[in-house]
Amino acid sequence: MNKAIYFDMDGTIADLYGVENWLADLIAENTRPYAVAKPLVNLSLLARYIHKAQAMGYTVGVISWLSKSGSDAYNEAVTAVKREWLAKHLPSVEWDEIHIVKYGTPKSTCRTCPGILFDDEQRNLDEWGAGAVIAQEMMNAFKHLKNLEVLIL
Repeated sequence: MNKAIYFDMDGTIADLYGVENWLADLIAENTRPYAVAKPLVNLSLLARYIHKAQAMGYTVGVISWLSKSGSDAYNEAVTAVKREWLAKHLPSVEWDEIHIVKYGTPKSTCRTCPGILFDDEQRNLDEWGAGAVIAQEMMNAFKHLKNLEVLIL
């Protein structure tokens, strides 16, 4: 049986919405908020749980949306910056999948196998169905990661 764990980025593991003037920057097609967003969880601990999950046979990936109305060039730049953010903040993680997709894309269409989705948007969780976990209720890093450990064990 295939099993997977997917993470949203913005508002789940990266504090995009905590960056000053984030929305104005996105409207102006400035990638700065994506680059400077601080982590929302203890990423060292998250990396250890990801390694443990992968050792147990889980596929681990990221499914993250682009901004609502970016041009093709901006979307390419955002994709690169998000990948750089992951590489900088989770350097030991070798992601099995990274999907940076158009805003509004149903995230369940991006997964390669059934699994868990950590996301901060209720509509994504509703669309995902079983296995969706609301990240907003788990902003405390240790509670978030304890739930991840329970789900993968």
